Amino acid sequence: MNYVNNDNFLEMKNICKSFPGVKALENVNFSLRKGEVHVLIGENGAGKSTLIKILSGVHRLDSGEIYMNGEKVHIKNPRHALDLGISVIYQEFNLNPFTPIYENIFLGREFTTSFGFLNISKVIKEANKLLEIVGLKISPVTIINQLGVAQKQLVEIAKAISIQASIVVLDEPTSALSDKEVKCLFKIVRDLKKKGCGIIYISHRLEEIFDIGDRCTVLRDGKSIGTMNVDQIEVKELVNMIVGREFNESKRTKTYVSDNCVLKVEGLNYGHILKNINFDLRRGEILGVVGLMGSGRTELAKCIIGEYKKTGGKIYLEGEPVNIHNVNNALKKKIVYLSEDRKKEGLFLNHPIKRNITISSLDQFVHIGLLDFKKETKMCSTMKDKLRIKTSSLSTVTKNLSGGNQQKVVIAKWLLTNAKVFIFDEPTRGIDVGTKDEIHKIMEELVKNGASIIMISSEIPEILKMSDRIMVMRFGNIEAILENRELSQEDLFHYEIGAHKVSSR
Repeated sequence: MNYVNNDNFLEMKNICKSFPGVKALENVNFSLRKGEVHVLIGENGAGKSTLIKILSGVHRLDSGEIYMNGEKVHIKNPRHALDLGISVIYQEFNLNPFTPIYENIFLGREFTTSFGFLNISKVIKEANKLLEIVGLKISPVTIINQLGVAQKQLVEIAKAISIQASIVVLDEPTSALSDKEVKCLFKIVRDLKKKGCGIIYISHRLEEIFDIGDRCTVLRDGKSIGTMNVDQIEVKELVNMIVGREFNESKRTKTYVSDNCVLKVEGLNYGHILKNINFDLRRGEILGVVGLMGSGRTELAKCIIGEYKKTGGKIYLEGEPVNIHNVNNALKKKIVYLSEDRKKEGLFLNHPIKRNITISSLDQFVHIGLLDFKKETKMCSTMKDKLRIKTSSLSTVTKNLSGGNQQKVVIAKWLLTNAKVFIFDEPTRGIDVGTKDEIHKIMEELVKNGASIIMISSEIPEILKMSDRIMVMRFGNIEAILENRELSQEDLFHYEIGAHKVSSR
């Protein structure tokens, strides 16, 4: 059912914003209607986050105008945006992890008694009502750091409902959610639409756009490329608008796999999480790893690099047994791990790009005990150009880059180590289709040059596109290792849930 009122109640006209060396937005136009989900899409660095930060009062626009219900507004700061009914739920949640749910929902808007004291019983009661609305069955006195990602997101939505927000912005809301949690989130979004709320939805998952969106606006290089009704656009046309070029999502046609076994894992155990894991990785191979949440995929990767201490089993590198005690030891053995959490485990966000790129290979740039800055800068510049990292300077603080460019910095860091085995854990999570394609090409070049890759991904189309073989994990076991020839998404899902065992009876 359509709940959209065709009158725009938010209009952002000719929005411009520049930062030192970067023109982030140039005459961008965006509008929102009541009862609408308007998807904002574009590559990393296209200007989506800047536009939303202007709307939420984090950034001040250089020029342009914002209207709400036909009235011109000047959004001074985040508090002012909240007073106007604008609530933004970022990927990095704005919650205090050490305080209870009810305090986070009503922070700065607490109920007080006639004597001016905090009315805790009323705050808890009202918080409980909001949690019921969003379907979160948990006590409002629960401390935030005890919650999972999906639960934290529901708390943020409860907070938005508590201020009676007329505009809710969801920034990559499903990047860390299971399919079941995504369905719950979409139900809440549709309920908000029914109540006349306007929703700005930012996502890189194209299938979600067609599932939940009413209209879609594409940004590219800080400019508005176009706005269209979701039901009137084809996927290929949308992708071409996003990346500005013809885009091919076809499967890899070449393989570089040899008979040489580079990595062999034999009888590996890790507590009660991993049980008797056996597999091998060949030179020039991309081994895809899939499995539902709790299958043990990341734990396996961290056991291989020594971050987690295996409780049994052996690891062989090029036929020789190796004892890998920690990440530095793995690096010396030419095994590197690209974490699924690049911000916490892959980067020093407050340091320059150059330092992040060379931090794991500084010995290459040391001469007579001194760091050769000229050689380091030259190599970093080469990596920047090769990986198309969008930045005006290698001295730029890494946290100021878009998510996709941050991921490229992580990859550049590990490319400089000349590793033999690369473990990519969710390498394209939260990354636009254009950057995803570039990362896939980097992986292709790596195996072409003799490296081997273990690629962990929740995106089955990505696994099917890139893998030579696919290893399915379930409850800490290897369910199957399959040749990637005529496999379909349905085939892999059957293995992930164990349905193949039922159907074979």
